[in-house]
Amino acid sequence: MKLFRYLPLTIFILSYSMLAQISVQTPQFVTQIGESYTSFKEQSLKERRIKHNDLQPLINELKNNPVFEVQKVGESIEGRDLRLISVGEGETDVFLWSQMHGDESTATMAFFDIFNFINSGSFQKEKDNLYQNIKLHFLPMLNPDGAEKFHRRNALGIDVNRDALRLQSPEAQTLKRIRDSLEADCGFNLHDQSKYYNAETTANPATISFLAPAFNYEKEINDVRGDAMKLIIAMNRQLQQIIPGQVAKYNDDFEPRAFGDNIQKWGTSTILIESGGYLNDPEKQKIRKLNFIAILSALFSISNKDYKDLPVQEYEQIPENDSKLFDLKLTGLNYELLGKDYILDLGINYLEINTEDNNYYYRGQIADLGDLSTNYGYISYDLAGYKIIPGEIYPETINNLKEVEKLDFQELLQKGYSYVKVEKLSGKTGYTKFPVQIVKENFIIPHYLSLGTNPTFFLERNGKREYVVVNGYLIDLNDPKDDFRNGLIIN
Repeated sequence: MKLFRYLPLTIFILSYSMLAQISVQTPQFVTQIGESYTSFKEQSLKERRIKHNDLQPLINELKNNPVFEVQKVGESIEGRDLRLISVGEGETDVFLWSQMHGDESTATMAFFDIFNFINSGSFQKEKDNLYQNIKLHFLPMLNPDGAEKFHRRNALGIDVNRDALRLQSPEAQTLKRIRDSLEADCGFNLHDQSKYYNAETTANPATISFLAPAFNYEKEINDVRGDAMKLIIAMNRQLQQIIPGQVAKYNDDFEPRAFGDNIQKWGTSTILIESGGYLNDPEKQKIRKLNFIAILSALFSISNKDYKDLPVQEYEQIPENDSKLFDLKLTGLNYELLGKDYILDLGINYLEINTEDNNYYYRGQIADLGDLSTNYGYISYDLAGYKIIPGEIYPETINNLKEVEKLDFQELLQKGYSYVKVEKLSGKTGYTKFPVQIVKENFIIPHYLSLGTNPTFFLERNGKREYVVVNGYLIDLNDPKDDFRNGLIIN
């Protein structure tokens, strides 16, 4: 086994930017494919919360298409079909699986964009060459039971990605069986990660993160893992043209229960791709396109074998994931507590709360407070000189939510009211589009900030209220815009 774990420091003479320009380049036509992406995008998949039934009509169309081979290869715990979609006739087998975690659907959507690209008449010469050299095997939505509830875990409640040894779940058994039957040369383990990861030492979100998983505790690099690193380099080069500085890599500590680590160990060059966050892309449609481009760049590179000439040490130049991002960062706020003034930075995140109709709303929470000078925000405001003032409850109790619609919210906020009492609430917590918080009659305003509390307060300067934060959203009282996501019903 060829090992090159301990590389001399002298190898890192070239800077990262210089390395990105040397000799081997991802084919230009992949850039052209990306420019034509809208013609390949599967329009029926528009949101992240897709379910097994959303995919079946699309898979059935592929089954009737002679270009594709579709096989049922297993079932989930609750009896949902797991199907393998193959194309090509080459000797090199490439295995791609998505949505091992039920709430991580970005790559699943990208798969169907790739199927549309394969089925199109575009770039036929390049595709014919691809099919002659490699055979592709896609296993979309490995955890359909989790996807049904948009939960990470399967119906048993376990993390399928920690079931590579015990193989207790049918989903894990199917994944292992397919890997072994194919003895795939390359494998793509496709996930979504927290949007709060940033590329280390920068304010850039880690929109895409990679990992060539370790196959042992020593983190040795043999030819199998080295090839995975080289493919990541090829994809990173392509992505740097689109999202410069927004690619990172995971820590490579060995996890003996994980599929990626074990599939690497079993002899398949395995690449983890994690889809993170991107500003103003809550449904990950832009990141879906990045998956499409990155995966295709890797597939063509495998077909052409040009990744083999890439310098493995370039992998180490990709920054690591860090976790220092907030949805909203407010700095320099004046906060009074027990008669004394303090200066606080606030980091605010928006937690997704699933609804029964397969939708979601946001609940803002204070994720951190204090000196946040080493943290970043998707959106940041320097508000030095502004004082935090608690909101007040509108003095009239409104009969129901329909009547609340008639209120002049701009006037309420200008007067310092950020809460409205409603007599007849459904008994459930929930959300509204109103830029105020809806509360029951005996609600008491929390007058202290702390971790996890919902941020709703005014910002005052020179005795005048200029901003209000409602459910974590900052509203300029002098220039309110109609982009407020949601207020809460606090029952």
